[in-house]
Amino acid sequence: MLALEGLRLEQGSFALEADWAVEPGARVAVIGPSGAGKSTLLMGIAGFVEPARGRVAWDGRDISALEPGARPVSVLFQEENLFGHLSVERNVGLGLRPDLRLLAADRERVEEALERVGLGGMGARLPRELSGGQRSRVALARVLLRQRPVLLLDEPFAALGPALKREMLELVGEIAAESGATVLMVTHDPDDARAFAGQTVVVAEGRASAPLATGPLLDDPPDGLRAYLG
Repeated sequence: MLALEGLRLEQGSFALEADWAVEPGARVAVIGPSGAGKSTLLMGIAGFVEPARGRVAWDGRDISALEPGARPVSVLFQEENLFGHLSVERNVGLGLRPDLRLLAADRERVEEALERVGLGGMGARLPRELSGGQRSRVALARVLLRQRPVLLLDEPFAALGPALKREMLELVGEIAAESGATVLMVTHDPDDARAFAGQTVVVAEGRASAPLATGPLLDDPPDGLRAYLG
């Protein structure tokens, strides 16, 4: 279980509070106005923003003091965070070995991950030789190899067209279902929330509210969310 216990995150004069938990394997959308703190919430869970108060816990263990790399968390960013001078294989291999000393068995696992995301045989290419959708798949393959039980999506597919974005969300859903990962996904699109997430967290006015069932929430949103959704 992922639990945010009396959590308060601060960045300059901005503060965000959260106090709730989600069950393992849950798919949760994070939605709210621009600048409300959606990305800050994910960065707090991932360890890039230290709590001013409270804690982040996984399976009852406080992980608030752990460095990002030591947390049971992977993050997919909108920018993909690929290294342009490294091949696809080596970009994905970073998920296994940050020093990139890949053994034969490691390369086999990298190729299996690339096959899983539809990029088999493309390990020698550079990121600039790929389409936007393919680069997103490379980032997803790297996350797949890390095998962390919590996956945070910070709008990684926002720049993709509707059909490709839907395809990528379906692929993430399949991978999460196979691994049992808990997924939190920042989105500005209520249709993505409906399609992907059984629960939704509303971030507004300095608070990330407890998750609610996505359909009923979006059918009858509270005033702050209603104004944002129009």
